[in-house]
Amino acid sequence: MRFFILTTALMFTFSANANLDAKTAESEMQSLAKKHKVQLSDIGMYATVGEGENLKVLLDNNGSKIMIPASITKIATASAVLATFPPGHKFKTQIWTTGDISKGVLKGNVYLKGGGDPSFVSENMWFLVNAFLRNDIKRVEGDIVVDDSLFDKMRYDISRQKERVDRAYDAPVGAMSFNWNSINIFVRPGAKAGDDARVYADPENDYIRLVAKTKTKATAGEVFADRKEDPKFDGDLLHVGGSIGVNTKEVTIFKNITQPDLWSGYNLKAFLAQRGVTVTGAVKTGNTPATASLAAEAESKAIEAIVADMNKFSNNYVAEMLTKNMGTLKKDKGVTLADGMLVIQDHMQALQIPKDQYSLQSPSGLTRENKMSSYAMWKVLQHLRNDFRVQPEFLQSLPIAGIDGTLKKRMKGTNAERWVRAKTGYINNVVTLAGYAGLEDGKVITFSFIYNGSTDEAMVRQYFDNLLKSLIK
Repeated sequence: MRFFILTTALMFTFSANANLDAKTAESEMQSLAKKHKVQLSDIGMYATVGEGENLKVLLDNNGSKIMIPASITKIATASAVLATFPPGHKFKTQIWTTGDISKGVLKGNVYLKGGGDPSFVSENMWFLVNAFLRNDIKRVEGDIVVDDSLFDKMRYDISRQKERVDRAYDAPVGAMSFNWNSINIFVRPGAKAGDDARVYADPENDYIRLVAKTKTKATAGEVFADRKEDPKFDGDLLHVGGSIGVNTKEVTIFKNITQPDLWSGYNLKAFLAQRGVTVTGAVKTGNTPATASLAAEAESKAIEAIVADMNKFSNNYVAEMLTKNMGTLKKDKGVTLADGMLVIQDHMQALQIPKDQYSLQSPSGLTRENKMSSYAMWKVLQHLRNDFRVQPEFLQSLPIAGIDGTLKKRMKGTNAERWVRAKTGYINNVVTLAGYAGLEDGKVITFSFIYNGSTDEAMVRQYFDNLLKSLIK
C-alpha cells in the first residue's frame, strides 16, 4: 500500500507542469497584462524551459527590443566577475611601515594599502590591527598614510544618476574602503521631554564630527542628519536635528562618507588606539614607498560571497568596486571604471551576445544609458546556468522569492516562494526581473522581463510576480 501511494505521488509531481507550453504561457502573459493594466508594447520578455535539445521558448514578447535594464545589469557584471576571478579568490588589504622599531616605538610612517576589497569592514580591520600588534609596536612617531592608488579618484562614476542616496548601495568607491563607506548614526530619546536626545556614531573616529541638536519631546517626532561644509575640517561634518518621542525606540540614520581613503585611515587610527597603540602624526594620503616593509595583511571573503553582496541587495558600490578590480587586468594603478567595463564588453562578446542588442555604460545599472534586450539578458543567464564552473556561485548570489534580499517580501506565502531566484531592477519608469524559476518536475524556466513605461511600478512588479506564479503552478 505504501508503495502505491508513493508511486501515485511521484506521478503527480512529475506531471504537475505537463501543460506548460508556449501557447499556455502566452495566454497567461496576455490575460494578466490586461488584468494589471500593463501594455505589452512596453515590455520585453524572453523565457525558456528545459535544456539542450529539449529547450523550448515559452515567451518571446519584444525579445530583441533594446530597453533600459536597470539593475539586472548586475547579472552581466556578475558573469564577467566570475569568469575573471576563480571561486575562492580574495582581495588583500595591507599595512606597511617605514623606519626603525626600537623598544616598541616605530620612528616612521604606517601605510594602509587598499587592494580594492569592497567587503572590508570592522571585523577585517580588527584582524589587520591584531596582526600589526604582533610587530610589538606600541607607538608610531609618524603618520598614517593611506595608499588608495590602485584605483583612480573618481568616487561616483558619471554613469550613476546624479541624485545621491545615503545608503551603502550608493556609496563612493575607493581602492581603500571601509564599512561600505557608510556610517550609522543612532538616536535615542532623553529621560524626559525637553532633554537632549542621545546621539551616537558607529564606528566612532575623528573623521566624523557630529553636531547633535535633536530634542526629546512628549509625542513622536522625526530625526534627520544633514552634511555641512567646513573648510577647516577634512572629514564629514554631520548635523543631527529634529526631535524624537520620549517613548520612541532607537532610530538609525545611514549616511555615506565622502572620502573613502581618509575615512579608512582615521578608522585605522581609532582601532589602533583601542588596542593601546598611539599614533602621533596625521592621517593623510600617499603612495607606499618601495622600501616599506609588510607588517600586516587581511584577506577579503571569497569572491562568490562578494558577488552575493552585490546581487542580494543590488549594491551599486560593490558593482563598481568589482568592475574596477577587473580593470586591474588592464593596468596596475589608477584603474578606472572604463578599464573594467572593457572586461565586461569582452566577456559579452565571448558569450556571443548579439552586439546590436546591448550597450552597457555602467556595471550597476543605475543609469538610463544602459540598453539591453530581454533576449540578450537571457543569453547571459543561460550561460550562467549551463557553465558548471560558475553556476553554483551565481545561483547562490540571487535573491530568493519570499526569503531574502530584494525579493524578501515578494511572492511570500505563494507557490513561488523559494522556487524563484532572480535579480530585480528599478529606476523611474523601469521595472525589471530576471533569473530562474524552478518546477516540481525538475525543469527550470530561465526568464528575463524588462518594462519601460509609465504604468505604476508596483502594478508592474505584481504582474511579473503573478506571471511567474502562473507558470510554475
